[in-house]
Amino acid sequence: MHDDTPFTGFDNIVQAYKALGDPTRLRILGLLSSGELCVCDIMAVLELPQSTASRHLAYLKNSDWVTGRRSGKWMHYRLHPGVQTTSVHGMIISHIAALNESQSDQQKLAAYLNTKDTQSDCTGQSEHIHDEKED
Repeated sequence: MHDDTPFTGFDNIVQAYKALGDPTRLRILGLLSSGELCVCDIMAVLELPQSTASRHLAYLKNSDWVTGRRSGKWMHYRLHPGVQTTSVHGMIISHIAALNESQSDQQKLAAYLNTKDTQSDCTGQSEHIHDEKED
């Protein structure tokens, strides 16, 4: 696990699909389908405490659905590059992103990001977030 080719071997595949068995993790994947986000963004949109968001993100990371990078005190997550290039997993992400719940979360994210600069103490935001805010 955790290399450029996710979901290799039966155990890894089982763990990857178990990760999809939780609505919160599906919502996180739906949010990340549009690009990298800071954990603070995920917390705000899904109204989760930091510990809950981090626990779900760690599960998704250990299951090779997402990768993370630290920027200051915050972690930033995005879909694992292999997820987007694997046809079955790419279709799963596309389906999750198209769900009504994911569309609603994306709208909440857009509204949140429009007010974030004046209300957030989260620093080290990804460039993707700034690009979306300018649209």
